Formats: sequence, C-alpha cells, structure tokens
Amino acid sequence: MKKIAFAAMLLAALPLAAHAEIQGDPEKGKKVFNKCKACHFVDREKNKVGPHLVNIVGRKSASVEGFRYSKAALKMSEEGLVWTEEKLFEYLENPRKFMPGTKMAFAGLKKPEDRANLIAYLKSMAK
Repeated sequence: MKKIAFAAMLLAALPLAAHAEIQGDPEKGKKVFNKCKACHFVDREKNKVGPHLVNIVGRKSASVEGFRYSKAALKMSEEGLVWTEEKLFEYLENPRKFMPGTKMAFAGLKKPEDRANLIAYLKSMAK
C-alpha cells in the first residue's frame, strides 16, 4: 500500500515539475553556445545557415522574417509550437527526433546541464 501511495504522490507532482523553470548558468551556456555560433547569431537579428536566436525563448517557432524553414518546422509552427524553455530543452537534446525533417544537422546536447545552461545564456541575451 505504501508503494501505491508513493507512486500516486510522484504522479501528482509531475505536472508541477513540467512547468518548473529550467535553471542554468548563462556563463557556462555561453561556452556551450560555441557549438551553435557557426550557424546562429544570438546577439543580432541576422540569419546565418540557421535563423537568429535573438529572443528565442517565448517566440513562435519558424517565425524569423526572411529565413527559409523546413516543411517540418513550418508544420510545427502552424500547430502552435512556441519555444518555451521546456520545448527548447526537449528540442536541444535531439533536434531530429523532436522535429523529424528539420534542416538542422546538429546532433543535439545530451547533457541536461548543457541544455539548461544554453537556455539560460539565450535568455540572458534577450533584448
């Protein structure tokens, strides 16, 4: 009976955990961004191989003016995808799994702390 009560308590806490703010270190995230900077700017609204990432947190996906997105990205945007911290955290682990058909060739960031730190850095660069 104790196991069932414990399991019920864990399940009840899941919705709260899903909405918890992702904690990261922007300084460490700046170093992680070195893996991204060949394709993305974070400090200016100019596209490279990938769209700029200025104000990415909270932005609707596939919405940067002048960037040619993949059909997969456009479809997810039409379905209402917004780059929340949680969605970025999930996407950055494995972009091709999250968005099959994406043009992004990056394999992803397997370490949760790298993803959290990168998101913290992206947020710190918001204008």
